[in-house]
Amino acid sequence: MASGLIDLVLHLDAHLLALVQAYGLWVYGILFAIIFAETGFVVTPFLPGDSLLFVAGAIAAGGALDVHLLALVLALAATLGNMANYAAGHWLGRRFFTRGRSRWLNPRHLERAHEFYERHGGKAVVLSRFLPIVRTYIPFVAGLGAMGPGRFAAYNVAGAVAWVGSLTYAGYFFGNIPWIRANLTLLIVGIVAVSLVPLALAYVRTRRQRRRAA
Repeated sequence: MASGLIDLVLHLDAHLLALVQAYGLWVYGILFAIIFAETGFVVTPFLPGDSLLFVAGAIAAGGALDVHLLALVLALAATLGNMANYAAGHWLGRRFFTRGRSRWLNPRHLERAHEFYERHGGKAVVLSRFLPIVRTYIPFVAGLGAMGPGRFAAYNVAGAVAWVGSLTYAGYFFGNIPWIRANLTLLIVGIVAVSLVPLALAYVRTRRQRRRAA
């Protein structure tokens, strides 16, 4: 499975172009399902996100896809995926953080999560869109922490439009540059690496804080 996933990421342009050639208009539905799953299911953060959006935009630049329809479909997928993730967290929060229901889940943790999302939830929902793995868990925790549904929905839509729009149109406008097309695989690896930098920095910062505390 790991080797197959690595191959998918490294040769995403070839795989996606093959899907377009094989399925035609149905590829919009396939891409919708991938983005929905990547953002909507806690167990699928490994699916391609940033690189998929850029490559899809680059393929649209070649005329195989309509970039505006693509951006609309994928922004909708990202929005609905986060909403599903939020709903799952909200459902679990209401059932398992009730006082006396569990020895492992402390209701005070839920209260702290709620306070955090009331103060910083909007920023977290929007900015997490640009962080792989994190964007899969933030809406779930927002639901768990009982962030207001109306407030979550507003920031969710804003984050989805910003994320999908920026990467899809970047691929569309820059994907047809000869050097970029010739080195698309290298660029995909670069996008994945850059998107993981904030996670690496956060990990190093946490390790340093633990060492100082020890």
